[in-house]
Amino acid sequence: MQMNFEALSRAATEARGLAMDAVQASQSGHLGLPLGCAEIGAVLYGYLLRHNPDQPRWINRDYFVLSAGHGSMFLYAWLHLSGYDVSIEDIENFRQLHSRTPGHPEFFETPGIECTTGPLGQGVGNAVGVAMAAKMAAAHFNTSEHRIFNQHIFCLAGDGCLQEGVSSEASAFAAHFGLDNLILIYDSNAITLDAMARQTQSEDTRKRYEAYGFDTQEIQGDDMQEFLDACNIAKERNNGKPQFIIIHTVAGKGIPEIEGTAKAHGEAGAKFVDAARKNLGLPEEHYFVSKGTREYFAEHKKKLLADFAQWETTWEGWREKNPEKARALDDAIDKKVPQDLLEKIPAFPSDAKLATRKAGGEVLQPIAKAMPNLISGSADLYGSTMNYIKDSGDFTRDNPDGRNIRFGIREHGMCAILNGVSYHGIFRASGATFLVFSDYARPSIRLAALARLPNIYIFTHDSIGVGEDGPTHQPVETVSALRLIRHLDVIRPADPEETAGAFVAACERIDGPTLLALTRQNVPMLNEIDAKLRREGVRRGGYIAKQESAPLDLIILSCGSELQHALAAAKELGAGTRVVSMPCMERFNR
Repeated sequence: MQMNFEALSRAATEARGLAMDAVQASQSGHLGLPLGCAEIGAVLYGYLLRHNPDQPRWINRDYFVLSAGHGSMFLYAWLHLSGYDVSIEDIENFRQLHSRTPGHPEFFETPGIECTTGPLGQGVGNAVGVAMAAKMAAAHFNTSEHRIFNQHIFCLAGDGCLQEGVSSEASAFAAHFGLDNLILIYDSNAITLDAMARQTQSEDTRKRYEAYGFDTQEIQGDDMQEFLDACNIAKERNNGKPQFIIIHTVAGKGIPEIEGTAKAHGEAGAKFVDAARKNLGLPEEHYFVSKGTREYFAEHKKKLLADFAQWETTWEGWREKNPEKARALDDAIDKKVPQDLLEKIPAFPSDAKLATRKAGGEVLQPIAKAMPNLISGSADLYGSTMNYIKDSGDFTRDNPDGRNIRFGIREHGMCAILNGVSYHGIFRASGATFLVFSDYARPSIRLAALARLPNIYIFTHDSIGVGEDGPTHQPVETVSALRLIRHLDVIRPADPEETAGAFVAACERIDGPTLLALTRQNVPMLNEIDAKLRREGVRRGGYIAKQESAPLDLIILSCGSELQHALAAAKELGAGTRVVSMPCMERFNR
């Protein structure tokens, strides 16, 4: 089917109108990207993307990630036109409290939003994670007879995204691991918020991405045929290289007073909207969508649904021929965890004296066998964080079936990529580094919590117990800072048995991320506490580790490697002292 340029050009104009009306009404927002990239949206949503507006979470859809999340009206306009459950009323409530069209896209708030983005560069990492997960899903579940996963991941990023360090980490990772299903579209409009981009950057971005190992193309933003051709070339190459399309756009296109200037980034053009709408040929009616545009997208939706029905035939054939794979995929999608997971972890010897990171490494192995969709990454620290899944291999371009992900020294990139894996929805994502380096990754951890992603962070070398590495590596204030992140569970187990309970608690939680803070130094088995109580108590978030044997005089709350000292202190303080192990206040309060 040939692309209908006339219909899509009209749709691009009307998408500009929707963005201008919404920003004008809210007196806040960002016009630059929605206006400058309207033709990109027309080609993607009006022709190229494989998706299903009636089933936004279809597992084999193409993904579109808006890394430059401030341009959210771009998404809301095209989702509305495409037939997603995003109404004109929703667009009228743009940026209003509790609306379905928040200022920056939020996962689960709006149908068709793939990732929570806004902090620049995060979406690049997310898109890389989705692309990796799609490769893994294809390797795990496709057969020679049935290809149920063959996705492409499109990501739109601006100058600000590519200036952020997280995009560099993620891009280098994507190229090294050959994620050729990733198409990164660079909205090169030569502006940033404060000023023209030339005042803060002078590198050759195309050469930069070629140096990473991307295939690159460079085109003009107002030529839909050129953009379509570039995307088709990118999709068809399949050469082990991610794709990078530089598209030169005009920020704020359609508002002559500000287009192509830094003022176009935000809402400065709102006061010129009435004249701009007239210049674009739009009627006085606000939030206008023509009958012709409605009819075009209704017809296009029929094609999308026909493609989906064809895939469903493949899906049913695959399920019939591969019942074990089908059950495994169903369990992965439903995020099922074996009810007897805790029982699968052998008890530790009563005389064991292990660092909780080492105990965690032992606990991980039976969990990984019971949860085949669990993947485990590390930022160049497997030997220290102990979270390598044995007998499962490394994820590489030649072995996308591997469950261990070597992220390199890229903590921020790792956590942004883990978010993308979770957004894809098949694999349980976990990653490890030293606890003190969580500060490098904090923005991605915070977004995981905001999006309620079930990530698992295995962060080791907790507290001053790191010892001779000195204060730069002793995360004495880090746990307190992490506990401030809403929806993040932070668990500090005290001994190997508590560590077993902590890992199971992390796996069982599917409505948000969990961070395990584990020791480098050995800790004793707390045999004065029943082993079952230690395991189960952590799952509850807290429990009484030592009951007072006289009228209650004092309660000591402790956790992690300090619990042993709290128990010792209680003996000296007398029979009226109670000790509570509180490894996770967030779980306890729920």
